[in-house]
Amino acid sequence: MNIHEYQAKQLFASYGIAVPEGYAAHSADEFVTALAHFPDGPIVVKSQIHAGGRGKGAFTNGLQGGVKLAQSKAQARELASKMLGNTLVTRQTGPEGRKVQTVYFDCAAAIKKEYYLAVLLDRASARPTIIASTEGGTSIEEVAAKTPEKIVKIHIDPSLGLQDYQKRKIAFALGFKGDLLKQFGKLVTGLYQLFWEKDCSIVEVNPLITTLDDKLVALDAKVGFDDNALFRHPEISALRDLAEEDPKEIEASKYGLSYIALDGSIACLVNGAGLAMSTMDIIKYYGGDPANFLDVGGSASKDAVAAAFKIILGDSHVKGILVNIFGGIMDCDIIAQGIVEAVKETSLKLPLVVRLEGNNVINGKKTLANSGLPIISGNDMSDAAQKIVALVKET
Repeated sequence: MNIHEYQAKQLFASYGIAVPEGYAAHSADEFVTALAHFPDGPIVVKSQIHAGGRGKGAFTNGLQGGVKLAQSKAQARELASKMLGNTLVTRQTGPEGRKVQTVYFDCAAAIKKEYYLAVLLDRASARPTIIASTEGGTSIEEVAAKTPEKIVKIHIDPSLGLQDYQKRKIAFALGFKGDLLKQFGKLVTGLYQLFWEKDCSIVEVNPLITTLDDKLVALDAKVGFDDNALFRHPEISALRDLAEEDPKEIEASKYGLSYIALDGSIACLVNGAGLAMSTMDIIKYYGGDPANFLDVGGSASKDAVAAAFKIILGDSHVKGILVNIFGGIMDCDIIAQGIVEAVKETSLKLPLVVRLEGNNVINGKKTLANSGLPIISGNDMSDAAQKIVALVKET
């Protein structure tokens, strides 16, 4: 789960991390209230969406940039009016963009130097990891590709936590000395505590800045959370903005389904994340494009399968469906019954290929065969993938 910048900065402040003074506005009426906190002078106006690249994005109404520096309150209000309720397109939103429903007014900072700092889970080492660079404000991927020597990476032993010598190593790599060294120690400690205590997947500051009077400030904030741990953090769940999420993903979560929309035409309904990834790969291998990642889990009910079909059919780009189920814990016949009911209930007209294997597979295949529905059986993954790709190309 992701949250907005203004929400992330509120969390930062609660952990003693220095951030600029800022106020969010959700309507034009709130602009005046928010701006009343600032003296008349430079104010940063920021569109709040769950996507990066806002500063280089463009609005469909012609305004360039989702992050703008206003020289006065009047100009800040004018820019905010052009942002609120309009669609911002960035490199991360895709061409459809995102509608801006919150604007954040931030105190302008006198920047001396920009840095990059993040705490995230490194899956290769299975440890929390701190990544830092003297090249802030730019894409860390570009820095890694062109100047990897400018990136420092520290793996944290979760049983010990962040150690003082590790803080010093990162600080020295960034060139901090004296009072800045002390400020950095406090800031990185707060970031790591936030990451660990709130079950975050990433805590990122880009840029982290030093001001002209040598203060260390988190100028931007990005925080993502592990969805599986949200039950432990109702205060974090309350920050969820459903308007920023795909309606199909929201509906899937109601049934315990893992759904991620993609841009292809062949929908996948699979049990198990690994099998889902393999299914998408084999569709690509035979010349098709997956329309989604949809994992119904190891114990999906007939209702969940029916819900999965409805979610899939909510995507107008879908031209065919591949069901790939391995019945370990799952009963193939239960899945088959759910498929039959879903096809009948939705009056499915799209090509449907089903590959079943595992627990009670014989009865499952009989249920499909006796349904009288145009359900095509796949003998194995390869056969099923080839069949659905060919059917979609025909249509």
